Amino acid sequence: MDELFPTDPISEHNRSAWDARVRQGKAFTKPAEDADFRDPLATVDAPGWLSGNIRDQELLCLAAGGGRQAPLYAAAGARVTVVDISPAMLELDRQVAARRGLQIETVEASMDHLMMFNSARFDIVIHPVSSCYVSDIVAVYRQIARIMRPEGLYISQHKQPVSLQASVKPTADGYCIVEPYYRSGPLPQVVGSPHREYGTLEFLHRWEQLLGGMCCSGFVIEDLLEPRHIKPNAVHGSFADRCRTIAPYVRIKARRTGSEADADKVRQGDAFV
Repeated sequence: MDELFPTDPISEHNRSAWDARVRQGKAFTKPAEDADFRDPLATVDAPGWLSGNIRDQELLCLAAGGGRQAPLYAAAGARVTVVDISPAMLELDRQVAARRGLQIETVEASMDHLMMFNSARFDIVIHPVSSCYVSDIVAVYRQIARIMRPEGLYISQHKQPVSLQASVKPTADGYCIVEPYYRSGPLPQVVGSPHREYGTLEFLHRWEQLLGGMCCSGFVIEDLLEPRHIKPNAVHGSFADRCRTIAPYVRIKARRTGSEADADKVRQGDAFV
């Protein structure tokens, strides 16, 4: 399923960048492997936030192409739709689904333009690390709030602000803050970073936007984790070494609150501002 959506220079840049990353076999473009499907829900839901059963749930994998997220949730029994801005990433999902006999709906769109979906359609929205590719994260939250059913579950993961501020490699003084917290526009490109995707345009979102914006868009935060990527005896300057100083990601479990009347207010822009 292909959808037209408003285009802008940032979206077009990141669309092309992720298509190129698929061609080059870069990180996060590797489909799920056989071992991942032995217990697919455990693979994608290590914290157990989905209570072990998502069968027949309407589930959206948002900005989550690549042949991993959507096929695993579909294998766990959910009715899965995946949205991604990159047609090459969506093609990986279609290939895995065809190979494994899974039903997945694919939609080419930006995460902040979800008008193709009816209101209150989804029980669950899964949003892996990708919010950094849009400048206005609150606009994304408002779109998600509109298409979620009351009491629906929104699970997202984001790049921590300080991780995007700090140097990729250590100096004599350790990992230093090199980017301002209050900034506008995309971050400068970096080379050789395992937590930044070279070639893409990324934005730093402050905590008041990440958490406050979520709450003000109609969600209640139920849990928050900082996935651990540290390793014993990590090589100095490696990703695992940097993770001992700076947590790269935050994972958030949130619940869609309110009634259909509240959802209408979100759609009209009259609430949660």
